Amino acid sequence: MATLFSKIITGEIPCYKVGENEHAFAFLDISPIAKGHTLVVPKREVDYIFDLSDEELGHLMAFAKKVSKALIQVCPAPKIGMSVIGLEVPHAHIHLVPIHGVNDIDFRKEKMQLSEAEFKALAAAIAEKI
Repeated sequence: MATLFSKIITGEIPCYKVGENEHAFAFLDISPIAKGHTLVVPKREVDYIFDLSDEELGHLMAFAKKVSKALIQVCPAPKIGMSVIGLEVPHAHIHLVPIHGVNDIDFRKEKMQLSEAEFKALAAAIAEKI
C-alpha cells in the first residue's frame, strides 16, 4: 500500500510542489510551523531515512540543500533548520524550516494557517529559485 507521500509524488493527492528531480520530491508542509516549511522526500518509498542506501541518502541531502538555498531567498531567515523525525508518515522525509532561533523548529508550536493562494504563491516563488 502506497504511503501518503508516494501518492503525493504520483499526483494522486494534490500538494504545493516546489521541486523534484529523479531521486527526490519537495513540497510545502500543509501544517507549517513557519512560512516556507518544506518537506523533501525520496521518490523511493522507504520508512526510515537511515534505511536508504548511502547513494540515495546523498541524493536526498543534495536536493534538500538545493531546496534550502531557494527557500532562504524566498523566506529570509538566518538559517534553514533541518529535522528528520519520521514518525508521522512511514516514508522518509526531511523538514526544512526557516529559523531565527532554536525554538523555531519546535513541532509543538501552533501551526500556521495559510490560504490556498498564499500556499500557491509561496510554492511558485520557491520553485522559481530552484
